[in-house]
Amino acid sequence: MATTSNPRWYAAYTKPRNEKKVLERLRETGIEAYLPLQKRLKQWSDRKKFVEEPIFRSYIFVRIELKDYFNVLNTTGIVRFITFEGKAVPIPDKQIDQVKLLLEQKDVEVDVSEEPIMPGTMIEITSGVMIGLTGELVEHQGKQKVVVRLNHISHSLLVSLPAGYIAKAI
Repeated sequence: MATTSNPRWYAAYTKPRNEKKVLERLRETGIEAYLPLQKRLKQWSDRKKFVEEPIFRSYIFVRIELKDYFNVLNTTGIVRFITFEGKAVPIPDKQIDQVKLLLEQKDVEVDVSEEPIMPGTMIEITSGVMIGLTGELVEHQGKQKVVVRLNHISHSLLVSLPAGYIAKAI
């Protein structure tokens, strides 16, 4: 945990299927929290319905200062912070901003992968509101996708973009 008083993003692990409840509890106590959600079509035996589901199951992101560390840990539903060598690992603001930007897009399909993805061709996004962002072009499940890595929680976002939105990075 950093010793500065600047708020930083951290990933916290939640109890399974408690992400939305934890988000509500954190916000009630005044802690800035972010839970990336995506609408998915779910099918039951009697109906179909669009449901908002967390992109990263059992993870929530909090933007806190050092003094709020234990307030977050004491929140019902929080299991622990994601740590490296016993210390909570800050996540760069840029990575959280990229996730937010990706999820705002209507013409973008986002998948999450916990499996390591080998480096590929570096690309730059040339159209849309994500213009200027860079990533890697990979093939995943037979489709070409752009990878946005969140190394701190060992996940990657796989984004399908229209071919006209990308160009090989220089």
